[in-house]
Amino acid sequence: MTAAARRPRFVVVTRKSPLDLLLERHGTLGQARFYLRSRGQDAGWAESAHEGLHRGLAAVDRAIPPDRRRARVDRDSLDRFLFAPDDVVLAVGQDGLVANVAKYLAGQPLAGINPDPQRNDGVLCRHRPADAARLVAWLESEHREESEGFRLQRRSMVLAEREDGQRLLALNEIFVGHRSHQSARYLIRTREGEEHQSSSGVLCASGTGSTGWARSVARQRGLEARLPGAEESRLAWLVREPFPSVATGVSLDYGELRHAERLEIVSEMPEDGVVFGDGIESDALELVAGQRLRVGLADRTLRLVVRSPGAGRPGTAAR
Repeated sequence: MTAAARRPRFVVVTRKSPLDLLLERHGTLGQARFYLRSRGQDAGWAESAHEGLHRGLAAVDRAIPPDRRRARVDRDSLDRFLFAPDDVVLAVGQDGLVANVAKYLAGQPLAGINPDPQRNDGVLCRHRPADAARLVAWLESEHREESEGFRLQRRSMVLAEREDGQRLLALNEIFVGHRSHQSARYLIRTREGEEHQSSSGVLCASGTGSTGWARSVARQRGLEARLPGAEESRLAWLVREPFPSVATGVSLDYGELRHAERLEIVSEMPEDGVVFGDGIESDALELVAGQRLRVGLADRTLRLVVRSPGAGRPGTAAR
């Protein structure tokens, strides 16, 4: 086997731009522009985002040496793509793309590249296209250290498992509730006890998810400071709008999960009970009356490439 063959394969993950989606629906750019103008909107934002994404992809392509193995996969094809153990992954796009790909990885390092910092927060996609050459060189190194302004961060993931063995992994959070987001009925069991509840659903979030949906819920409840940090091996679960009645209680509405601890939920919904991760309702488990779910820390973690402390602003050289 040659030295080149032993080098890792670079897998670039992306997703369709807003303009791509408009073109799929309307066929041509002219039709898409006409459609938006007829509704008082302009296609400029979609065209700008499309151009930014493709500039970012071009920068990443240039950064990967021409003799290296590479592959490109769209988000919609991730469930059919086979990642190799020695792959290194570059997600080019919005932060949600990192969560989309995380559950398909088993220890491969993942770096998120933000091609449009004016529109995307860059919470998980920490790197600019201008970082790509140094990032690729660092990822290819056999002895990665906290150098060149980069380091690996281990991010906890959430595992939900049904009584029949069906499993769902998520980087941000697991949601348990009713498919239509109306009141969900269930029995909740924790180390503090058990309780029949009626609520808008239960969220179980990691440190990564604590910057998103869970943060919004926790802020309303005054629990924001108790959410796990990015690298903590801890989960937080929150019940959304529990309703007190003669049959349902509200005493178990927040808690933490560490190590092998599990939150158990037994569905009392005759139909439309659902479990999904990272906001992807199309990839869900059924949870109807009599079915049980256990939620806790996954054995698997995401190895996310971030910038080292003091490395300067994204896109600038480390000093």
